Formats: sequence, structure tokens, C-alpha cells
Amino acid sequence: MLSGSNLTIKFGENVALQKLSLSLQQGESLGFVGESGSGKSITALALMGLLPRNAKIVEGNAILSLPESNRKIDLINISEKEHRPLRGKHLSMVFQEPMTSLNPSMRCGNQVCEAIILHQKVSQSKATEICLTLFKEMQLPSPQKIFRSYPHELSGGQKQRVVIAIALAGNPSILIADEPTTALDVTVQKEIVLLLKSLVTKRGLGLLFISHDLGVISQVSNRVIVLKQGQMVEEGTCENIFDSPKHPYTKGLLMCRPPLNARPQKLVTVSDFTSSNGKESEIEENLFEKRIEQNKKIYAASPIIEVQNAVVEYTLKRNILGKPSQTFRAVNQVNIKLYPGETLGLVGESGCGKSSLGRAIIGLTQTGNGTISFLGKDVRKMKRSEIARFRKQVQLIFQDPYSSLNPRHTIGEAIMEPIRVHKLAKTEKEIKEKALALIEKVSLPSESFYRYPHEFSGGQRQRVAIARALALEPKVIICDEMVSALDVSVQAQILNLLNQLKTDFGLTYIFISHDLSVVKYMSNRVIIMKSGEMVEYGDSDEVFSNPQTEYTKNLIDSIPKIR
Repeated sequence: MLSGSNLTIKFGENVALQKLSLSLQQGESLGFVGESGSGKSITALALMGLLPRNAKIVEGNAILSLPESNRKIDLINISEKEHRPLRGKHLSMVFQEPMTSLNPSMRCGNQVCEAIILHQKVSQSKATEICLTLFKEMQLPSPQKIFRSYPHELSGGQKQRVVIAIALAGNPSILIADEPTTALDVTVQKEIVLLLKSLVTKRGLGLLFISHDLGVISQVSNRVIVLKQGQMVEEGTCENIFDSPKHPYTKGLLMCRPPLNARPQKLVTVSDFTSSNGKESEIEENLFEKRIEQNKKIYAASPIIEVQNAVVEYTLKRNILGKPSQTFRAVNQVNIKLYPGETLGLVGESGCGKSSLGRAIIGLTQTGNGTISFLGKDVRKMKRSEIARFRKQVQLIFQDPYSSLNPRHTIGEAIMEPIRVHKLAKTEKEIKEKALALIEKVSLPSESFYRYPHEFSGGQRQRVAIARALALEPKVIICDEMVSALDVSVQAQILNLLNQLKTDFGLTYIFISHDLSVVKYMSNRVIIMKSGEMVEYGDSDEVFSNPQTEYTKNLIDSIPKIR
């Protein structure tokens, strides 16, 4: 269906992709795996004819075969006018973020119908019929309701299914899926993976699946291409690549994932692996015994934060007088005790209330009922000066560091601002010295002080967010999905950094995530949440080895495992 050779792409003098060759058969799934900047998405955009203007294809070809007309088209060496009719009809693409792929002002059904009418040249009524059939094939509940809904009214998984329906509207022979499951929780991710596999089997599609999650790649793909800095370092079947990887980089990617059956002192990173001849970090035999001793010390102290019968409600509708007439209860009667020096994991599907609970603890969301106490004092009854001290001692690190940083401020200014506001240093010189020390502490070069957020990678921006949170010398840090969008290798670096900082500064964490393997590795105890309520609560090793509820068992079973 598709064959490419020597594909080379440059941005100015920088080589983004170098001499890549690939082939795709009908009914086959080809996986692309590698870190951010490895050339995965650039390859997809080149095939779709959607490269940015500052990108230049230096050499190579990508031949698309059209069996119905017995034609062969070089996707690399055709004009935009020639490329346009091929998109959607012969090859289509599912992008990473469904919310930005959908028009927020159009109903979902109309967006799918638009693509159907464009490619299949049918009437509006016929397009509506095809759209509803597609929604059923996407296993969407209540297709008629989804048809009339706007994107913001759907969950993340439902939006992704609508995007896949749009991609299939022209009956393409090749589907390119660019990180389609990255921001989804494990159960929805599993559903999308199963859906894509069934489409490949039923429709005979050729699937190009791009991901940095090797577990997901192994579940979807027949063959895998491993990319590093624009170069293909390994290619082969899933069994060969994952069972006996040859290249140190591939071995490093496989070893970066937090293991479910062990607790290494430190996670391996790709750089560790490639620079030390692939030696895996040693797992101490008595590490579990050490944890038991550490836990005894932690839980012998008084709680630093105590949440009692917390309720968080959001107003959906108001009556004519402006009073709430319809509300949604995001958190329902939750009780938590957080002890100094522990990491408490909050895990569950999207919409389970974990982020609402984290925001309620720090005061960004108001609680309807219940109490939240810090060092034995009810936060609601604190004076203004006490609230300022509380805000200083309990910090929040958001999921997306780019949107939480001011793009017009340098990194130095972003870190100095809270130090200046809370008067933690007397002179500007001391403020700058403190900021530079924090930049160094999170393993960023000192020249980062003068650079802007857009000049950093995702992992580097997350380090900046950590440095800014540490600027106020907090006792508690709430980490809200802070590693969910990062590569496995960068994720391992950030998790190692958090554990090191915990030791250096005596920090206490609330770690919110939908990635169960990460939560298990980081946490002393874990809370499983569903529909705003706690369904399970206990030692992380015990919860994962012996889950008590079907919901927890399903979450654990949904973790993508390398086959």
C-alpha cells in the first residue's frame, strides 16, 4: 500500500529525519516509537502533505499504491493541489489532541457529515445515515445524542472516537494515528486500542500508529520502527523488538517504564542505559522491608493535611434568580489523611474527581461541605495572613507546564516572582541567586535563566514548573497529571527528580495520575476513585497485588503490557 525510501527532512540546517525507509501492507499495523523530536510526527505530516513551511524535504520518496485505478503516486513529490484529494479519501490522520481537532462551535454529527459529503458525494440525509452507522461502529453510546452534541459535552474518549469517525468518513485505505491515546486514562486507552485493531481487521486498513508508549505499541502493531533523533535505529516484528532488542536505545526505552512487579531505587533513563552498556539499575532484595520501616515512621506522626467528608459540586444550570438549579457532584464525602514525608497517590478514570479533590485541598475549588485542615487548623477558618502562609506551604504543579508559564516571562522571572511576592529574600541579588540555585537543583543549565518557555522541551518545562513550586519552600506539593504527556524516558527523569527532591527538602506529595504503573512506583499509599467517591484505599503494593473491587481489577488489567 505504501513504500518509502531515503526520506530526509530538514528545518533550516537541522536534520529532523534522515534517510528513513518504510513499507506498509494491507491489513498491517506499523508502529513508530521514539522520544519527542525523534521524527515520528514529522514522518506522518510529510506523508499527509502537511509539513510546516520552514520544513524542507531534501530527498526520498513515499509511493502510495491505488489498486482501484492501478496508479502509483509519490506523496513527497506532488503539489498541494494534487495532495488535497488524496487526504481523507486514500489516507487519513487522527491527531493527538481531539479537542483541538474538532470545531467547538459545530455539533459532532455535522462535522462528520461534512467529511462524508466531501469525500463520498452523497446527500445530507444519506450522510446522516452513514454518520450514525460510523458512530455505532465506533461503539459510541446513544449515536443520536452524540450526533447532536458539541465537543465540550463529550468525554475525552468519546471525542477521540468522533475524530476517528471523521478520519474514516472517506473510506481511506491508510489510517495514520498520531499519539491517539496519550492523554487518555488506561481503560479508555484500552478501548481505543481494541477499536483500532478491529478496524484494521474488519476494513483491511493499513495503520501507521505513532506512540512513545511501548506497551500500547506492542498491543496494536505487527511491526515496529524505532526512531532516535531522526534516524531509524531498529526495525522488526513486535516479538523480535520487545523480546530481544539489539540497540541500546531500544533497550533503554523498554527499561524506562516503571515496573509493576518491583521497586527499583531509581528508574533507568535512556541516557543511563546507553552510557553504561545497558546495565539495569539494581533492585535491592530488602527494599520492601525498608519501605515497611519507612512507613512505620511516617504514619507514627500527626497528619499534615486532613480531609473530612469533603464535597465538591459544580453548578450546571441556574434559575432566573441566579441560584443553582442543577449541580454536578465531582467529589462526594471523601476522607483523607496525608502524613509528612509520604507520597499519596490519587488514581482513577477521567472525571472521577481526583483533580477536583486536589484543587479543593489547595483552595482553587471551594468545597460544599466537609473540612480541610492543615497542621490541625481548618483552612476555612484561617485569617488572611494564615491563608497566605498556607498557600506558600502547599503548592500545585499542573499537567501542562507550557500553559502554566507566562510565555512573555523568562524562566528566571517566572521563578523569581513568587520569591519576590512572598518576601523570601531581601535584595534582588539574593532573589536571583536563589532562582539560579533552584534551576541548578532541577538539573537545568544556568543559562536557562534568560530563556523563554517556548525554547524548552516538555520535560525541561516541567522541571521549570517544579523549580517554581520549590521557590516557596513548601511542605506539600500536589502533582496533577504532571508526567502524563511526557515520553517514558523524560517521565523517568522527572520521577527520579521528584524522589530526590523529596529526600533533599523533606517534601510530601499528593500524586494525581491515570497511569497506574507510575502511581504504584511513586506512592506509599494509593486512593482509587470512581464517580467522586473512594472505592479503595491502602498501601500501594497491597492494592495492586490484591485489589478488592472489580473497578480496581479492571483498571489494573487495562495497563498496557508488552506482549
